Amino acid sequence: MPKTKVSIQRVPSYESEAVRLALLKNLEFLGGLDQIVRPKSRVFVKINHLSPPSPPENMIVTHPIFTKELLILLLDLGCEITVGDDIQSNKEDGFHVSGYRKICAELGVRLVNLKETGFREIACQGQILNKAYISPLVLDSDFLINLPKLKTHSFIAYTGAIKNMYGVIPHGLRCRYHRKYEKSEIFCQMLVDIFSLVPPHLNIMDAIYAMEGEGPSAGSPKKVGLILASFDAIALDSVATKIIGLDPMQIHTTTNAAHRKLGTAQMDEIELLGEKLQDVEIKDFKQSAISVGLIRKNLPSFLHGFIQSQLVLIPRVLPKQCTACKECVDICPTGAAQMLEGKARIDKSGCIHCMCCHEVCRFHAIKLGQRPLGRILRQMTAIYKKILSHFS
Repeated sequence: MPKTKVSIQRVPSYESEAVRLALLKNLEFLGGLDQIVRPKSRVFVKINHLSPPSPPENMIVTHPIFTKELLILLLDLGCEITVGDDIQSNKEDGFHVSGYRKICAELGVRLVNLKETGFREIACQGQILNKAYISPLVLDSDFLINLPKLKTHSFIAYTGAIKNMYGVIPHGLRCRYHRKYEKSEIFCQMLVDIFSLVPPHLNIMDAIYAMEGEGPSAGSPKKVGLILASFDAIALDSVATKIIGLDPMQIHTTTNAAHRKLGTAQMDEIELLGEKLQDVEIKDFKQSAISVGLIRKNLPSFLHGFIQSQLVLIPRVLPKQCTACKECVDICPTGAAQMLEGKARIDKSGCIHCMCCHEVCRFHAIKLGQRPLGRILRQMTAIYKKILSHFS
């Protein structure tokens, strides 16, 4: 049985020529773009673009230069292209701040905030959902290309190709699901339900600069210097997590999608093309605090619950940095985020630790705290990983 292909190419920066060359090499390993995408077809390009307006150098969004170089290749095939994501912002045009307005206007490519065209209800025979609301632009496209950004995630440890498809449903519904599915395992099952309805034809990951620490928006940029590509989003996520020091079999979205036979997760069933894994692994990549909880999977249930409670991240507003923009209040699914005396405040009793407030705050005014034992566990795990890496 042939192995699933994942191509890895080095690229030193977001300089256009370097990005174009790496994209072409990745696509050649997969058979060539003209053999993947039918010329003159309708193509939807799903970028990773969070709601808080953010410039590309923050490495929160799929970099516009990365996307632009792929769009040029698609235009050469005469494709009818739409670039989009569902974003929420009351004050600034996020697409303008990120640079997407500029590049799409230059190329004559349609750029859409998905809420502008509405959503279509479709049946879902998932583990969690029995129906979903998906953008018709995605459903009606001939080819769906997924451009995730390599980042950590403060709720589910890692966000990549599978998680990026969460943006094809309405923003308000995403908030509701954060409220409804408080456990990360259940939340990830729901993510895979949505992914199963719109599996991309091609996945190309922007890992030139990733985000480490408390992603997906409040972490720190980390140079990885890679572009990854695969037809299989699950295999792509498996390889990406290995590169940054995580075990793919401990990532709930990856294991759940593989269990449903939506793709390949086992590394021995994946054929790596281009760079060798051992040559591109990042030994000092900083994980989210929640990823420490992944080590407890084989513990007795009572210890599992206790450790998880210690590892929970607690959002806290930094008053001096709070600008009273109210975006955390608007996005909070439980009403725990409130305005008091001109500053945001988070009521711990109502907080479900979904991290929506942390994700949406573009002023870095929400800090994630942790209980003392949780901090100790995280430090011990970091030491343990260093010891393992020393002997590996």
